[in-house]
Amino acid sequence: MKVLVTGADGFIGSHLTELLLELGYDARAFVLYNSFGSWGWLDTLPRKKRDALDVVMGDVRDPAFVRTAMKGVDCVFHLAALIAIPYSYYAPDAYVDTNIKGTLNVLNAARELGTERLLITSTSEVYGTAKYVPIDEKHPFQGQSPYSATKIGADRLAESYYRSFHVPLTIVRPFNTYGPRQSARAVIPTIISQLLAGYDEIKLGSLTPTRDFVFCKDTARGFVELSKCKEAIGREVNIATGQEISIGELARKLIQMIRPSAKIVCQEQRQRPAASEVERLLGSSELLYSLTGFKPRTPIEVGLKETIAWIREHMDTYKVDRYSL
Repeated sequence: MKVLVTGADGFIGSHLTELLLELGYDARAFVLYNSFGSWGWLDTLPRKKRDALDVVMGDVRDPAFVRTAMKGVDCVFHLAALIAIPYSYYAPDAYVDTNIKGTLNVLNAARELGTERLLITSTSEVYGTAKYVPIDEKHPFQGQSPYSATKIGADRLAESYYRSFHVPLTIVRPFNTYGPRQSARAVIPTIISQLLAGYDEIKLGSLTPTRDFVFCKDTARGFVELSKCKEAIGREVNIATGQEISIGELARKLIQMIRPSAKIVCQEQRQRPAASEVERLLGSSELLYSLTGFKPRTPIEVGLKETIAWIREHMDTYKVDRYSL
């Protein structure tokens, strides 16, 4: 099967692309064009895997290029997006252009080309603070940041293309994915990189919100399993562990694993506006399991150890002395 991964240069996209190669798929990687010729995290893959990839450099905001990239492809995994919540407060237009218009370009191309399967990447942020737990796919949506609002918009566009034009798609909704290659804009690499740098004070935002953390390899596997499931067409499906941990508890766990003498300092600049903070996320993967027989299985302690080991070997990629939006 010929598959395309948009956003293949990113965190989850690179893990998904690597898994597809390992499973024997004929993979095309859509990466963001840049003058450095960088393929993002795909540059870190072993040469044998890089050589097996068909890499195209472009921009998901360009409809003509998107259509060209999708020609001859059986299945498209659409992951390209702007995802940093703090940056969405500063540049909401860019999020609309990339997350909504970019998704529209993919949907139009899939409709015109007759793409056999399309997986649209959503996010648990579309739910906002949980009104009940565990959060299933029937939970109401609430846009608590410009980022989450654009993802809600993209999801609803995708739903309309399934209902109006029979585009065979699935909306895949991962909860908080973590693991090797994640940038410091996310909380786990933020904590780990500060600890490994020898900081005695770990700077964080709010400590009370809870999250359902999913290891990156489990998220990637969830995408693949859903792509093979015809019963998932027209559905919105969570990828979650069904377990939650507060940011404060997570930080204390990592401190004990790396630098037990470190303390936590809360900084106002790292906190979301009060009404924008998502206070609780705890997801249900019952639908995923019923459709595919798969559910995330990596214990958080195992995933954190692998993430720590990777960041320790790649500390030069983290600017620990500054706050990354």
